Amino acid sequence: MTNQTALLSTKTLSLIQKQELVKANIQVIEADFIKTENASFEIKNLNKNLIFTSQNAVLSILQHPKIVELKQKNVFCVGLKTKELLNENGFTVEAYTGFAEDLAEIITLVYSDESFTFFSGNLRKDTLPEMLTENEITFNEIKVYDTTLTPHKISDKVAGILFFSPSAVTSYLKKNTLGNEKLFCIGNTTADALRAVLSETKIKNIKTAYQPSIENVIEQVIEYYT
Repeated sequence: MTNQTALLSTKTLSLIQKQELVKANIQVIEADFIKTENASFEIKNLNKNLIFTSQNAVLSILQHPKIVELKQKNVFCVGLKTKELLNENGFTVEAYTGFAEDLAEIITLVYSDESFTFFSGNLRKDTLPEMLTENEITFNEIKVYDTTLTPHKISDKVAGILFFSPSAVTSYLKKNTLGNEKLFCIGNTTADALRAVLSETKIKNIKTAYQPSIENVIEQVIEYYT
């Protein structure tokens, strides 16, 4: 145990994800710093195309009585896992990107004459709607899930922390402070949430995944410590 690197994951990992770290002699402490729940919502004024920026939004609308109608629409989404979930459930994904700003750029450049309905969560970032508004893209937004912060005090000493959303950063900081831990982030908005609270000297501790997936964060962790 003494030679093991101890890390904190701010969400519970799957058994397979955890095993990859254990094989690399990395000990993982896990705690869920956010909780997501489906929200009740009404679908009206549905536009020609749909936008999803998370799997949580997809999981929520799959429960809706109008799901058959929704599947007739073309879909634009953020994240490979979101795309896979949509495909598995019979949606046609017209375009997907790793990051919200890239999706907004594609829509602006190629699909500016189209209209969109964006299915979002209560703590979603402003990036996508702001870029669509600035570029006069026709869209509306329906909130379909809620994220709540579930802060925990972590007393264990860890060498690094894995963050998978800006909300988890906010939640972690409610009961903990950041020292010299290496900070592994799933994407740019999560890294930006950390940069906003870190000093210049500590910003170098941030490492952002090449692809916004849990698996890629884990790959980077293993690469860094081995």
